[in-house]
Parts: sequence; C-alpha cells; structure tokens
Amino acid sequence: MTERAPDHLLGRRGAMASAGAAGIAAVTGGRLARAQSSGAQPADHTIRIAPISLEIAPGKIIQTTGYNGTVPGPVLRLREGKPVAINVVNDSGYPNLIHWHGLFTPSDLDGATEEGSPIIPSGGSLLYSFTSKPRGTRWYHSHAMAMTDLNRSTYTGEFGFLLVEPASDPGRYDREVLLAAHHWDGHWVSMQDIRKGPPPDNGLEAMYHAATLGDRMLGHGEPVRVRQGERVLFRLLNASASMGISLALAGHRFTVIALDGNPVPAPVTVSTLKLDVAERVDAIVEMNNPGVWILGSTSDEGRNMGMGVVVEYAGRTGEPQWIAQPRATWDYTTFGRSTPSSAPDVSINLKYEKVPGGRGGYNRWTINGKSWPDTNPLFTVERGKRYRLVMNNNSGDEHPVHLHRHSFEITKVRDRPTSGVIKDTVSMPRFSTAEIDFVADNPGNTLFHCHHQDHMDEGFAGLIVYA
Repeated sequence: MTERAPDHLLGRRGAMASAGAAGIAAVTGGRLARAQSSGAQPADHTIRIAPISLEIAPGKIIQTTGYNGTVPGPVLRLREGKPVAINVVNDSGYPNLIHWHGLFTPSDLDGATEEGSPIIPSGGSLLYSFTSKPRGTRWYHSHAMAMTDLNRSTYTGEFGFLLVEPASDPGRYDREVLLAAHHWDGHWVSMQDIRKGPPPDNGLEAMYHAATLGDRMLGHGEPVRVRQGERVLFRLLNASASMGISLALAGHRFTVIALDGNPVPAPVTVSTLKLDVAERVDAIVEMNNPGVWILGSTSDEGRNMGMGVVVEYAGRTGEPQWIAQPRATWDYTTFGRSTPSSAPDVSINLKYEKVPGGRGGYNRWTINGKSWPDTNPLFTVERGKRYRLVMNNNSGDEHPVHLHRHSFEITKVRDRPTSGVIKDTVSMPRFSTAEIDFVADNPGNTLFHCHHQDHMDEGFAGLIVYA
C-alpha cells in the first residue's frame, strides 16, 4: 500500500533530501567521493541491493528487496581493528544507503543522511571504508526513508549480520547459530477498527500478516540440527521494522552472555528472551534435552504468523514440541552490577510523546515537544565529556531508542540504578523511565532516534552535534 504522505511527513522528506545533498557536498573530494571513482581501492566485500522474490513458506511469496539475493543478507565477518572496504551497489530502484549498526564509524560513513552520509542513487554504487570496531554482534541495514511505503527500508529484507571478531576468541561453545527475526506483508491499520488499546484519536499503525526467524516461517525451513551435550551459541537479532518479540526454546534455557554484542557483567540463565527492534542477544544453550523442539515466539499469535524455527537433536524425529512459558519479566538490571555508575559531567532530560493522527491519519512523535527536523540539533556535546540522558517515555507505545556511532551504559531502569550493561539500543516500555550514559568520544554528527521505522519517519529523531 502506497499513498501520499501527510504534510508533516513530506516536510521531513524534504528536510532529509536537503541533508543528503549537504552530505554529498561535504565529502566531495574526500574519501567517499574518491571511492566512487573508477580505479578506487578494491573491495573486501560487495553488497548488491536488489529486488527479490522470497518464498517464506510453500506458495507464500514476498516481493521485497534484499542483499545479494538472500534474506538475511550475507554474514559479514570482520576482524576487530582492521580496515575494511565494502562496495554497495544500489539496484533497489530508489535512493538507498546502508547503516553499519553498532560500529564506531565516522559520521560520513555511518549510512545516515541526517549525519551527512551520502545517499546512493538508484543504479549507483559507493565504497565504504572504515576500521572495524568494536567487537561483537553488530548488523547492517537500510537507513532510507520509508514514510508510508511499507515496501521500503527496514520493512524489506535489507538486513544482515555483521560480526566484528576479536583477534583471539576462546570460543567456549561448540556451534554458532545466527537467527534474525522479521515481520512481513505489512499494511496500515486504524487501531479503532480492530478494537485494541490505543485511545480513539490514535493514528494508523503498521501491522503484519507473516513473520520469520531465519529465512522461512516456522515449520517450513531447515531445522537447527544439534547434538546432545553441545554448547550452542545463539546470536539473535530483531530485524523487524516495528515489532518487538519474546522468544523461548521449549525444554531449554538461555544463558545470556552479551547484549547488543557487548559482554554483560553478570551472565544470567533465563527461560525467555525479549528483543525490541534492532536489539541483539548472544546466549548459550546447553543441549541436554533430546527431542524435536520449537524455538519461537512465546505468543501463540506470533508462532502462528511464522515466528520460530525447529531445533532437532541428531537421531530424533517427530512433531516439534512447544511448551507454554510462564510469564517472565525482562529487566536489563538483571545482567548488570548493583553499584551505581560514575557520575556524569552533564545530564540532559528527554521526554518522548505522541501527537495522535486520528482515524486514517499518521501520528507524530516529539522529543521535548519537537519533531524532526526541529530537533536538529537536539543538543550539543563537548568531546571527552560524559553525558547522562534522563529519558521519560510519556506515551503508550514502546520505543527502542538507538544512538548512532557510540555505545552507552544503562545507569537506571525506572527507579533501579545499575552499571556495566553496554548497549547501542535501549527498549523503553510504555510510560517508563530510563537513564543512559555515553562519552562523547567520536566527533561528528550523531543521530539519535526510535528504531521503529514508522516512529522515526513520524519525527522521533534528533541530531547530536559536537561543539
């Protein structure tokens, strides 16, 4: 479904087009402009963005775009601290670019036009050259605007794992399994028509007909094959455009060792994992319960949509089994230290609110009462200082808030102080508070936004600038 965007969305589109043009002008003659010319340095990897037909179940074909003809795209394994050159060829049919989510890149290489990264025109290409850091489970995805078009940007199959591997990895596991979750076949829905919770003046929301954990719907792909006694490292990614997920592996438990690719101070064993949009979890599972099991959504609705994969022990057959999970609370402080973090140099208050769009309209989102582009700049930082963002989600929606080009430390969740949990995306449940600290140590324009594609397109974004 494609339709004319409302005026406030068109205003953002115009602003973004200007930002993209400014970004291209800013790097003319610089490393990006040189990389586009013939005879540039050879690429270590090539990513081609192009339309594909994706069969997620027999007879269920999704027309989308992806990377190198697959969804998810190819796994990029990079060595920590080593330079890498990645050539991106844009045959998607519209201006596009790739964001290297979780990496400490310069702003003109980050893949966000808001920061000055050049847009790649349809039929064009661009060589991204940067040093791979920090280590851990990162990912890459489109950062193009989608606005009201549910066939663009993060609504599509344009995503893939990016693993920055340390020079020496002790392993401590026998097998590695990478699974990315995604929702498909989106449509705009007036929430009043399906009688769900939002108030009567709420605007349109994106809803979906299908989901995958991996490349196919539950029961229609190859199972994850394991052996009794193995320690399996699951790297899990929520690559959905706007839907959070909760996952469980029937008959087993997860020992969480990293969040967003960063080791946690206190690895904890849990039965359920919660991943908001853009979040990653690394978890070890001891394969000690032979059988054929389902790793999938904890909700019947989610599994019926396809969100899951079969885990099959060697020598075992039969129908995959599911065990209903007890209600679980996901709390970042579980994985952190109870001692407070260091005091910041500066604290900044941020309040997130919705301006409802009404039946048939689109909502608008604000940070401290302003929507993009009026949040450019959101605030200014000085290099080397530690900043605490005191965040208040004063809305009935969940928000996975992402900071580009930096990591941050979670220092408080609601009224509970914590330290040591390092992330790049933090989920803020409805009507909740949280505090995060980051050090301004990567000069350049830095985007801060909700990772729900619709919320970002509806104004939930701001630019942090260095003095």
